[in-house]
Amino acid sequence: MRTMNQAGNVSVSPTAGEGAPFDPGINEAMIEGLVRAFYGRARLDPLLGPVFEAAVTDWEAHIGRLCAFWSSITLKSGRYRGEPMAAHVPLPIDSPHFERWLELFADTVEKMCLPAAAAVFMGRANQIADSLELGMAAKRGEIKSAVDRPIRAERARA
Repeated sequence: MRTMNQAGNVSVSPTAGEGAPFDPGINEAMIEGLVRAFYGRARLDPLLGPVFEAAVTDWEAHIGRLCAFWSSITLKSGRYRGEPMAAHVPLPIDSPHFERWLELFADTVEKMCLPAAAAVFMGRANQIADSLELGMAAKRGEIKSAVDRPIRAERARA
């Protein structure tokens, strides 16, 4: 169970066999600092920068959406209302972009967060990258659906 204290820190009740509640120390201020630092670096990155510069026209609004997104997935705040997949499908990005995004994000997280918070952010970041990369490949027709796979079609006819 997650709870938030007055400082905006989230605590997760321990699972069986654990000691005190887990508190990674994540709060809204940490999220905003991390988002601003990371995207400041990403905008300057030779691989990621051109994609962001072509896609984002209002950086303050974009930062606000990203903070709401990270708040929703780390603090369960419910602040984010959007469709990340729909926003990313039209972008000219593929595996090297996701790998670089994760590399740069991990470096930023390690520099800015204590290990417990870093672990939470990186766990979510890896899930996000995997989900977006797989979903985008499927929407672009780069992954065969179950009905298009020959072995499944064969078994369906049998």
